[in-house]
Amino acid sequence: MEQLEFFTVPSPCIGVCSMDDKGYCRGCMRKREERFGWLEMTPAQQIHVIKLCRQRYRRKIAQSKTSNEGASASESPQQSLF
Repeated sequence: MEQLEFFTVPSPCIGVCSMDDKGYCRGCMRKREERFGWLEMTPAQQIHVIKLCRQRYRRKIAQSKTSNEGASASESPQQSLF
């Protein structure tokens, strides 16, 4: 059973709309389908997408630390979202 949501889930968009080499938005880490379908998603689906975005962001940071590119990733505007 899906829990009822009383408030709308805010979009994770931070206005940095460009794609990285994996097809994720550099600002919010959503895929194209997730960005364009946001308003048609249920609140539960939106929350799931936000969780996926957090995982993608953490993975990106971890990869940049191991490849010694931490300076460019640490300046990412994504940090303000999470």
